Amino acid sequence: MRVYDRFELPPEQAALHRRAVRLEWWTIGFFVVAITLLALTLGQSQAMKAAWIEDMLGLVPPLAFLVAARFRNRRPNPRFPYGYHRSVSIAFLTGSVALLGLGGYVVHDSAVRLLARERPPIGLIELFGHRFWLGWLMIVVLFATMVPAILLGRIKQRIARQLHDKVLHADAEMNRADWLTAGAAILGVLGIGAGLWWADAVAALIIGGDIVRDGIRTLRSAVANLMDSRPRVVDGSRPHPLPDELLTAVRDHDWIADAWLRLREEGHVFVGELLVVPVPGTDRLVERLEDLGAWVRDLDWRIHDLVVAPVTRIEGPTDDHDRQGADRRRPRPRTEGRSSARESTDVRAG
Repeated sequence: MRVYDRFELPPEQAALHRRAVRLEWWTIGFFVVAITLLALTLGQSQAMKAAWIEDMLGLVPPLAFLVAARFRNRRPNPRFPYGYHRSVSIAFLTGSVALLGLGGYVVHDSAVRLLARERPPIGLIELFGHRFWLGWLMIVVLFATMVPAILLGRIKQRIARQLHDKVLHADAEMNRADWLTAGAAILGVLGIGAGLWWADAVAALIIGGDIVRDGIRTLRSAVANLMDSRPRVVDGSRPHPLPDELLTAVRDHDWIADAWLRLREEGHVFVGELLVVPVPGTDRLVERLEDLGAWVRDLDWRIHDLVVAPVTRIEGPTDDHDRQGADRRRPRPRTEGRSSARESTDVRAG
């Protein structure tokens, strides 16, 4: 049996991934236009400057996603025997660092200007023979950049959940930060027009604080992925339920007395090890183990590379990370033969 004789994504998810690639190209085009428009109307507004810088750094996540998309499906080779799935995790880390760096810069620059009590001037501009306040043009441009960012972010969040793609989710968070930035910048420009000199810097500080919060959360998740933490849902809010579900399903096999499962994330997919304690007298053990591995991988497309091995007993680690939720195993009826097999094993944790 060759584990890698199959693509990373099944047909349905592969079609979604192609759609995500198209969305990222659209995102790059949107940011190029937005950066140009903001540069033409930048003026002296700190909030406008924050929005402009954010749009420039907003190019990093989609570019990282597209680069990872070219590498993730490459087959293993002698130098990279585990394949290139972690290119997605590296892209996730890149997008997270960009998000955090952007927020840190905006907070620092805005705080310095606020403490210096700088009063950004917004003058008049002549366009098509008419003179008007430049702030109105700024607001129009900012509003025009908000709508595509909202639409792109919502679509990407939905696809990211279906693909378990944290790079795409980080990009959706960047799009969310983009339209929040534009909204805060509009308030900052209106504040300047109303004579509130501090409104512009305060708006930029609010923008930067929200971006820093998102950057810290996504960076922690990216580093945890590279440290082989237990899989979590795409937004990182809770542990992924799949490991517990798989372990429960494996223990329901009548020839298995006990089992232990450890999974980690490599991009879109999960890889790991499954140890099973066969009931004494189990026949065709090798064939059963091969069939079990294929059965588990067919249960969910995210299970890509799973090593299945028999053991005489399971002496689990004492930490919650490796237990993978074994303390929450549900009781179930057992046959007499399986009960005696359980008594003969020394199991401290599943």
